[in-house]
Amino acid sequence: MSLFPSEPLKLNLTGAHVMYYPDFLTPEEASHYYNILYKDTPWQQDDIKVFGKVYPQPRLTSLYASNHLPYSYSNITMHPLAFTFALSEIKKKVEMLVNTEFTTCLLNLYRDGKDSNGWHADDEKELGKNPTIASLSLGASRVFKFRDKKAKSSVHSMSLEHGSLLLMKDATQHNWQHQVPKTSKFVEPRINLTFRTIRG
Repeated sequence: MSLFPSEPLKLNLTGAHVMYYPDFLTPEEASHYYNILYKDTPWQQDDIKVFGKVYPQPRLTSLYASNHLPYSYSNITMHPLAFTFALSEIKKKVEMLVNTEFTTCLLNLYRDGKDSNGWHADDEKELGKNPTIASLSLGASRVFKFRDKKAKSSVHSMSLEHGSLLLMKDATQHNWQHQVPKTSKFVEPRINLTFRTIRG
């Protein structure tokens, strides 16, 4: 693995601390892990409730953890599997860079441009106050947007590239929402690994 990613880009978002590492993994490393995770992950599609109606979640997910604690969001409760060797390798590298110990990784598979993730903040109570979230992207590039919770017209868009890492910490989840919007463009699948810490 590459030991020294290039200098990160710090996003200028008021009340947030967001760093973007465009080449956290080399292209070869990123493709290696993408192929393993795409093939070997037991992907699932849960139902979500939006304004009283139930829909299939517009992406596939899987949860892994170093403990047995579940993770709940959008009326979904997921129970983790034990970290695989590949995920453990990635987790150690992420932890070394951001100097944070993570317990849990939520994987998302965006199969095409129709798969998405609506506006939300990773502010569930089991994550604690001002959680640190490290998000690794593998596969196709997708647009990622931030929106100020109070000034909702304040939106920042960026592209998350193959092998890149996005780090969100401090009050980011308190002040900002984020999303991966749908696109009508043809895009290949994308896998997103979001590392977080859940304590009992």
